[in-house]
Amino acid sequence: MKPTLPLLALAVVALLFAACSKDREPGTVTGTAKVHVTFSDFAISQGEIPSKSAEDPANYTGVGAMTLAFYASDGTEMCEITQLKSDATTYTTFGEFDCSLPVGNYTMVALGYAYYDGDVLDLTSPTAAVFTSERPREMFCYTQSVTVTSTAQLNLTATLNRINAKVILVSTDGRPAEATKIRTTYSGGSKGFNPTTGLATDDLGFSQTNNPATSVGATVSVNIYPFLYTDEETMTVTIEALDASDNVLITKTVPNVPLKRNRQTTLTGAVYTPGSSSAGFQLETDWLPGTTVTF
Repeated sequence: MKPTLPLLALAVVALLFAACSKDREPGTVTGTAKVHVTFSDFAISQGEIPSKSAEDPANYTGVGAMTLAFYASDGTEMCEITQLKSDATTYTTFGEFDCSLPVGNYTMVALGYAYYDGDVLDLTSPTAAVFTSERPREMFCYTQSVTVTSTAQLNLTATLNRINAKVILVSTDGRPAEATKIRTTYSGGSKGFNPTTGLATDDLGFSQTNNPATSVGATVSVNIYPFLYTDEETMTVTIEALDASDNVLITKTVPNVPLKRNRQTTLTGAVYTPGSSSAGFQLETDWLPGTTVTF
């Protein structure tokens, strides 16, 4: 006896269902979950034996922007959000983020950094970010693996740590009227960094030009935040006084400058005085609270 047409259709449906069931792992969950991330604190370490303090990102004046990104295991960017403290349209609460992610495994990258008009930070992966504008800025960073297992909201917190070294250049002589800029060039380090390690992505060095708003005749102080290729690095720093057209007026070279992540090194000397020596500088190597280099 031949089966009727309805019975044949039911049999085909049953076979298709069985085939699909074989392809689906038992207990597999599909769907999308809302992920809520709070940048809870910025951890700031000082001294050779770190003593940590934590500060709310909304209160720390050194951070003007925060970026949150999630990357899939194949490197695909699933979400990237940037908040600017100066632009209230970019956030509801500064330091709190919401995005949606499908069930799966991800790497979360959380960045907090100084921000000024014209700054451009290009984050392309959990291992590559760079300031494509001239100056690297003070940077706090945190990464972690995140697994979304259901469609329930996932709440995460991130405490970010500073990853730059800091250089403070202080002149002991006054600024002449024609010297409107200072350019510092570093023989190592970079403007780019690996968010996962906190280290520079290359050791090719870079230059930075500052326009100090210091009156004529007054001493000058500028800050630079290089990313280092290793946790501690010694390099040569070249200091140039420039006029408004970027012509070099005076050049000083300071060799063997020790730098360390999350520590500051101060360079102090005559920037604008012709003929002053930068070869006989002195080093104070105590990292509590910083290193002073006199040139």
